Amino acid sequence: MIMSKTLALTQELMSLSSVTPEDKGCQARLAELLTPLGFVCETIQSGEVTNLWARKGTAQPLVVFAGHTDVVPTGPLEKWQSHPFQPTLREGRLYGRGASDMKTSIAAMVVACEEFTAAHPDHKGSIGFLITSDEEGPAIDGTVVVCNALKARGEQLDYCIVGEPTSAKTLGDMIKNGRRGTMSGKLTVKGIQGHIAYPQLARNPIHQAAPALAELVAEQWDAGNEYYLPTSWQISNIHGGTGASNVIPGEVMIDFNFRFSTASTVEGLQQRVHAILDKHGLEYDLKWTVGGLPFLTPRGDLSDALSKAIKDETGLDTELSTTGGTSDGRFIAQICPQVIEFGPPNDSIHKIDEHIEVRYIDPLKNIYRKTLENLLA
Repeated sequence: MIMSKTLALTQELMSLSSVTPEDKGCQARLAELLTPLGFVCETIQSGEVTNLWARKGTAQPLVVFAGHTDVVPTGPLEKWQSHPFQPTLREGRLYGRGASDMKTSIAAMVVACEEFTAAHPDHKGSIGFLITSDEEGPAIDGTVVVCNALKARGEQLDYCIVGEPTSAKTLGDMIKNGRRGTMSGKLTVKGIQGHIAYPQLARNPIHQAAPALAELVAEQWDAGNEYYLPTSWQISNIHGGTGASNVIPGEVMIDFNFRFSTASTVEGLQQRVHAILDKHGLEYDLKWTVGGLPFLTPRGDLSDALSKAIKDETGLDTELSTTGGTSDGRFIAQICPQVIEFGPPNDSIHKIDEHIEVRYIDPLKNIYRKTLENLLA
């Protein structure tokens, strides 16, 4: 069997054990491949994180491919059928950490650019690559740093494809045209500790908090919109008490999280939570952490170009979706008006024996190439 260039590059990248925030030379290899194509490659270091910004051309529109070379930890090695950093072909699948999240996408993007620039040496516009090693980690030294640098020097991004694994059951059945925001709260409700036999001398914060929590659970935060399900509020942890069965606790700590759509705002959600807590007369502290803002790309040039490429390659009418967790798209959307995520099926991401079906690898590359043709040829 003749190995395709995309498969070979995928295996090469997967063999580098780039557990977040390590890059382990992945981006240097990408720069070696992109430079002969006319890309000017720039390494942007921040803390332990390596970022790559590469651009070919100076004209608009600028189409950017974005992704990450870091992967999540492997978990117990003995549970893998083959070593996670020794890419292994088995029964039509490529196994190893990063197979679907997301070294295949990066390899496919690079080879797609090689093919596109060879076929269209005088293409219009520009092509860029924004690659980080901090997507699976805290995400404070990665894509957000590059976006801030690009904004400061006035580089305008027009379209961005993030290579996250978005397909559900088969390649091309789903793309992400937005993601929900995430905001967490750490709530401490204060009471008065005391002996459980003398409740009149104490104040049980769990009892006091319960009606407020019930109201927060029942609250409809918004109705969503064309692209988003309604905003979700969920409790993740509750801790109260000393461990003794005869002590009324002095406080209860509650962790909760919003996954919210563009139908709500950070300030609006926070105000409504405080209003409910105050309504119930609680003595409390509440600390907020905004993990990411929602972003949305309505149907437009980019989604049309990508959808057409998917249709031409697979015959599928793709679904636009905003489901799932957060991604670096939330940072890119601050400087780019159209951001779409598209990549291979996501059923094995972050799992033991992560894999991708080999039959999807070259079609993925073809879809990226055809999208470039639709936008820049």
